[in-house]
Amino acid sequence: MTTTTLAVLVPLLPFLGAAAGLLLGRSAPGFVRPLAVLPTLASLVLAVLVAARQGGGRTVDAVTELTPTGSVPVELALHIDGFAALVAILVGTVATCVQIYSTGYLRDDPRYASYAALVSLFTSAMFLVVYSGDLMVLLVGWEIMGICSYFLVGHYWETPEARAASLKAFLVTKLGDVPFLIGLLALATEAGSFRITRILGAVTDGSLDHPTLIALLLLAGVAGKSAQFPLHTWLPDAMAGPTPVSALIHAATMVAAGVYFVARLLPLFEASQAAMVVLAVMAAVTMVGSALAALAQDDIKRVLAYSTIGQLGYLTGALATGDRGAAVFHLLSHGAFKALLFLAGGVVIHAAGTNSLAAMSRMRGLRERVPDAYWTMTVALLALAAIPPFSGFFSKESVLGAAEHAATGHTEHAPGAVGWTVLVAGLISALLTAAYATRLWLLAFRGRGTEALDHGRQPVVMNAVLWVLALPSLALGGLAFRLLPDWFDGHDLTPTLTTSVLGTGVALVGGIVTYAAWRHTSALADRTPLGAVAAHPEGDAAQVEAEAISAHRPAYGDLASAPDPSDPGRLLLGPLHRHAAVGFHLDAVYTTVFVRPVRAGASLVRFLDREVVDTYVRAAGALPRLLGAAVRRAQTGNVQTYVSALLAGTVVLAVAAVLVATGA
Repeated sequence: MTTTTLAVLVPLLPFLGAAAGLLLGRSAPGFVRPLAVLPTLASLVLAVLVAARQGGGRTVDAVTELTPTGSVPVELALHIDGFAALVAILVGTVATCVQIYSTGYLRDDPRYASYAALVSLFTSAMFLVVYSGDLMVLLVGWEIMGICSYFLVGHYWETPEARAASLKAFLVTKLGDVPFLIGLLALATEAGSFRITRILGAVTDGSLDHPTLIALLLLAGVAGKSAQFPLHTWLPDAMAGPTPVSALIHAATMVAAGVYFVARLLPLFEASQAAMVVLAVMAAVTMVGSALAALAQDDIKRVLAYSTIGQLGYLTGALATGDRGAAVFHLLSHGAFKALLFLAGGVVIHAAGTNSLAAMSRMRGLRERVPDAYWTMTVALLALAAIPPFSGFFSKESVLGAAEHAATGHTEHAPGAVGWTVLVAGLISALLTAAYATRLWLLAFRGRGTEALDHGRQPVVMNAVLWVLALPSLALGGLAFRLLPDWFDGHDLTPTLTTSVLGTGVALVGGIVTYAAWRHTSALADRTPLGAVAAHPEGDAAQVEAEAISAHRPAYGDLASAPDPSDPGRLLLGPLHRHAAVGFHLDAVYTTVFVRPVRAGASLVRFLDREVVDTYVRAAGALPRLLGAAVRRAQTGNVQTYVSALLAGTVVLAVAAVLVATGA
């Protein structure tokens, strides 16, 4: 079987599994779980075979024209290089783990069949994005992922939070997809093709007339899909969906699609310095802002959501420096340990007995009850904080190293200012990342909240998946930079001394300071019940917390009691905490700037439609009615009236004729 045939089967098998799952979900429920797991697992095996045959060497290209269009052709094309082969393995691994994990996590869910089918369809669409060599076919997978995300985030549609989150995710990403589509059409028009290879050839030849405009339009879609500032606000709210969905869509696949797209077309963005500067600024603001917001969140999944946004900022920062090898390396590493964080968080939530969300400030005694989640989540948090020798250290250092090279003028792909922007923001974010990772670990496993009821041991499949993902979180980085440089355009992934020392140093400082703050607030809480509030200069801690989690309070269940008074986040952030807890009020800004004007405009249109347009319509109908009524009154049926009218008309005509004749 040829490599091309294997590559075609990779996205096809989950699609067929999704179709079969939807058809047999009610008539043969016993087949639902095998149809969810086996096609995805088979796709993973085939993706590994494709990668082995590709070997990080010659690109695999295959193309067939779908239909004559008369202008720019749309072709079913494959374009598999080292990046695509590795990302496909990541997608298959995470999707398989999520499907297996979901068989335990959602074992009693009445809508599991549709859920599993949508996850399979989403996986198929992501494989299509990864392997596609034609941008219009890539757009098909891009949009299928969006609609699957909409349904999966709204899986618990009985709750208003899930319904609102799914709508928000759909609308915000569509806000970026509209200019993205315009950019794709403009790019294809100037390049004469949707084929990625031909577009890159046109970029090399300098035949694109408007590279800056096209790049900026495409970046709007990337910002929406990959949750980058300013279109990142949908991702934290999307945590209202099931936790496995968060691991799949919002850790390793959909949110990585935008970054992967930029990596595919990086020469196009490098052709415009303005686009690279915008990419760097977007990455810097995203990294620092999301890390501050994560340090103030109480819900464990919202912490991880903001963490995802920040880590994706590292990826876009690496791309801004022109180093797609570092970006894809961190994409692979982050996909593994972030999926592990979400799934381990799901075990914690399952133990806490809530639906999909859990407040860390109300956790207590979970370390002994979920030992598998405790140890694997510790590994994942160390990888997130970039502590050596965990995988996150090597991949994050590759990003910081790329920024250092750009800052010192060792690359021609980005201005020095871009390198300094990414480097400084990356180091600040490394400090804050270690701080919120330490805070999460302390509150979740050494918390002082009210202990929840014991809901029993978690299913074996859930714990088994955690250990599977713990292996790459521990060892992927060290193996990748030694064994896989050929897969990353021959780029050397070895960490540099300067950034390694700086990055690890600030991470250790962040973790130590957070631990010291936790010990301080714990001591205050031991001395007085009001100690925790007194230590917070911003005022009423309960009010601050209410602002951050009020939208998710129904999901807390039996954990809804007094919060943990030893939370170090408020002490570390001080007056900034109340703003960081609500995402720096960006949703309120959008409501003021966009939502209210749109609603006011809609109200105006409704008024004009009802009171102006409908008035004309009613008048147009009333005038014939009035004329008809007048004519009807003339039709009395009295012969004398008709004869009198006839004689009167005759007299009038005679008089008129005489007057005309006299005048003549």
